[in-house]
Amino acid sequence: MVRARLEDDIVNVHLAWRRPVQMKSLRELYVEELKDLYSAENQILKALPRMMRAASDRDLQRAFSQHEKQTQRQVKRLERIFKQLGESPRGKKCKGMEGLLEEGKELIQERPEPEVLDAGLIAAAQRVEHYEIAGYGTVRTYARQLGEEEHASLLQETLDEEGETDKKLTALAESSINIEAEQADDEDGESMGGNGRSGSGGRGRAGARGRRKTASAAR
Repeated sequence: MVRARLEDDIVNVHLAWRRPVQMKSLRELYVEELKDLYSAENQILKALPRMMRAASDRDLQRAFSQHEKQTQRQVKRLERIFKQLGESPRGKKCKGMEGLLEEGKELIQERPEPEVLDAGLIAAAQRVEHYEIAGYGTVRTYARQLGEEEHASLLQETLDEEGETDKKLTALAESSINIEAEQADDEDGESMGGNGRSGSGGRGRAGARGRRKTASAAR
C-alpha cells in the first residue's frame, strides 16, 4: 500500500515536471513571446547561409547577406531586453519558425531550375518575414501596455527593419526574379520543340545562368 502510494507520488512529480508553466500575467506572456522570437532569430541565422548558397541571382544573394547582418543586430536587441528584464532568453524553441525554415530547405532539396528556385526562396523568406512582423508587432504592443517604453522602441526598430526587408523582397521579385522564372518556363517549352533541339533561347539562358552564378563561385 505504501509502495503503491510512493509510485503514484513519483508519477505525479514526473507529470508536474513535464507540465508547461502556467502563465498568470501579461508580463509572463511577454517574456514567453520574446523567447519565441529569440529562438526564431537564431534559427534564421543558421538558415541564411544555406539560402545564400542556393540563390543564383546576385541581388538576392546580397539581400540575404544584408539580412544576416540585420538579424545579428536584432538578436543583440533582444538580449538587451532580456538583460533588463533579468530573464534568460533560452529555454524555448520556436516550432513555427522551425516549420517555415524546413519548407525552405525542402524547396532547395527539390533542385528546381535556378530562376524558379530564386522565386521560391523569396516566397520562403517572405513567409519568415511575415511571421516575424506578427511576432514583433505583438511584443511591441505588450511592452507599451506594460510601460516598457525602451523595450517598445527597440522592438519597433526591429519591426521597421522587417517591414523594409519584406518590401525589398517584393520589389526584387516583381522587377526581375518572378519574370525570369516565368521566362524559364517558356524557354523549357521551346527547347522541347523542333525534334528536341535547343534553340538560341536555351543557349542564352545557359549564359545567363553562368552570369548569375558568378557571385556564388566567387565566395
